[in-house]
Amino acid sequence: MRNRQAEAVKQLTDRELLLNVYLTQIILVLLASIMSLFLFQDLWFFADLIHFTWTQITVIGGGTAFLVIGIDLILMKTLPEEMLDDGGINERIFSRLSISHIFFLCAIISFSEELLFRGVIQTSFGLVLSSLLFAIIHVRYLSKPVLFSSVVVISFLIGVLYEVTDNLMTTITAHFLIDFVMACLIKQKARM
Repeated sequence: MRNRQAEAVKQLTDRELLLNVYLTQIILVLLASIMSLFLFQDLWFFADLIHFTWTQITVIGGGTAFLVIGIDLILMKTLPEEMLDDGGINERIFSRLSISHIFFLCAIISFSEELLFRGVIQTSFGLVLSSLLFAIIHVRYLSKPVLFSSVVVISFLIGVLYEVTDNLMTTITAHFLIDFVMACLIKQKARM
């Protein structure tokens, strides 16, 4: 199954691949909205989960992000490249985008994924289920033990961050910074 999926992805143009990323984020927001109607009877419950507490957002969210980025950089320096290769998908997505487009895309990704996995699933069903589902949707990492383990650990870390702060903005910020910095590094590496 993974081979068929990998082949299907290879058949996509870079533009089609990017459109699939955006489509996935739309689906995640729609799923979060539909689930929230059944679980919370109110689409606006998200407003109660978002707090602009700058200390939480910058120190805790930003600090968590930079811890993860630091560990990722150490892994990139110490492990063979093939252990961290996602089949070139991230490179295809980010290497040709402008920095402003990377910023926008990472903002959309972090918002939609955190809204669903922390805001709806973790709030309703707990840390373990939300973190495992988050890891599983990153299906292209399933055949790469280091990448998949990394996503699982990051997912639980962000889930704990949500448990501690009870603030979706903190997790969105951490997720955004991780994705944005790593995407910019992918873009920079592709230029070399």
